[in-house]
Order: sequence, then C-alpha cells, then structure tokens
Amino acid sequence: MSRLFVFGLGYAACAIVDASGWPVLGTTRDGRDGTIAFDDEEAVRAGLAAATHVLSSVPPDAVGADPVLARYGPHLDGRWLGYLSSTGVYGDTGGAWVDESAPIGGGRRGARAAADAAWLARGARVFRLPGIYGPGRSPLDRLRAGTAHRVDVAGQVFSRIHVADIARGVVAGFDAPAGAYNLADDLPAGQNEVIDHAVALLGLAPPPLVALDALSPAARGFYAENRRVANGKAKRVLGWTPLYPDYRAGLRAVSAITSPTPASAAPPIASGDQR
Repeated sequence: MSRLFVFGLGYAACAIVDASGWPVLGTTRDGRDGTIAFDDEEAVRAGLAAATHVLSSVPPDAVGADPVLARYGPHLDGRWLGYLSSTGVYGDTGGAWVDESAPIGGGRRGARAAADAAWLARGARVFRLPGIYGPGRSPLDRLRAGTAHRVDVAGQVFSRIHVADIARGVVAGFDAPAGAYNLADDLPAGQNEVIDHAVALLGLAPPPLVALDALSPAARGFYAENRRVANGKAKRVLGWTPLYPDYRAGLRAVSAITSPTPASAAPPIASGDQR
C-alpha cells in the first residue's frame, strides 16, 4: 500500500493530503492535532520507514539550509520524493515568460533556489509554485477583513495557482519522472486587476491605492520582480490541466463556498503565499 509522509502540514500540503486519499503521516513544528513534531527524530524516522512517498513543504531555515535534507536526508533514499518550491527561484524576467529550462538563483530567493537544486539532485519532483490562493486565503478574504490594498505599480504581473490545482498537480506527479514542474494557471495578471475582480464579486468599495515606498521591504522586493510562468511541461508530462485556469474562475469558486461575513465582523486572515 502506498503511504505518504509529509514534512510541513501547511495550507497547500493539507490539500495534497486530502487529494491523495492515501494513509498519511506528517509533521508540524509542535506535533499538534495528531501530527509528529519535526524535532521528534524517533517518530519521524519510524514514519519515514513506513512511507513509500515523501513530500516536503518546509522552506529553508534562517541560515539558508534545507531543514529536512539536513536532518533527515539519510532516511529518504528509495522513496518517491517531492518538494514544494517557488517560482521566485527564477527572479525577475521583466515580464517575460519563464519555463523550467531557465536558470534559477538570480533573484531574491537565493536560499529557496539552493534548496530547489538540492532536492532535484536527490531525484525529487520539484513543484515550483507562484502565488497561492484558495478558500480562506484569497483577495476575497482580505477584502472582507479590510486588509486588502492596491499598489501603485504599473506593468507588474505575476502568476498564481488555486490550492486545489496544486493538489491535483502533485498527485499527478506521483507517477511522473523526477524533475522540476511549474504549477501555475494560464493567465498571469497584475495584483490590482485581481483585486478589482474580487471587489466586483463582493460588491464592495475598492481598497486604497498604496504607494510602493509605503510597503515593507519584503513587499517591495516582491513588486520588484515581474514574470509570467509557463505551465506547458506540467500539462505535457503530468497530464495536468488547472481546474481554475485563471483568477476569475478561481475567485468565483472561492466566493461560492465562502460565507458572506460582513467586512466589519471578519477576522484577519493571512494572505496566500506570495511565491
């Protein structure tokens, strides 16, 4: 029987677990809710010994090392390996399309690029993900919470992916050859365009326009990069196509399953990963 072990049961990884339908063990930082604490080496090694497939969604640590490979690398041999990486490894392309043949490591995600390369060297399927959104993590949630804004930056676009399409892509990768795969939708777009569509879906007033220099350094770094991510390899090799090929379809689906909580009562919800 196939068994999946997941390092880092976060937002995207939990969607993958649900889509797999397999027996699953996984780690969190503190071992909450029946998971294994990442530092519990005995339990982690026992879980790995029973696993046929291992997936990591753990990012590099503060010094740039990959925690999973550093601590548990010797126990990963002989298993299917998967790693959730970031399309940020490509850096800025000036708005041009980029695919898996492009070099990595030239942007702001140097540590992530190093981890990406290390997992590829181990024979993993490396899934490079752009901005992640879905139920509970979308512009709709930020608008309801009053935390959304538009940014006064012309011409900047980026790709995104609905969390359900990540899950479908990774599950398709269970039978795929090792290598890198971009999982992105078909329509890169500017953040303001996406926010405007979310505003129309909710019938709310547009959020304020914020100057770039008013943002945090991390946010300014994100807006300094401009790229369109091609997904042709995933379609061709994995046999994957996104259920939500653009942000309009994805936000409509999120809106349909999200309760209409008034903005004044909505709790703050973290935004989707900006990869």
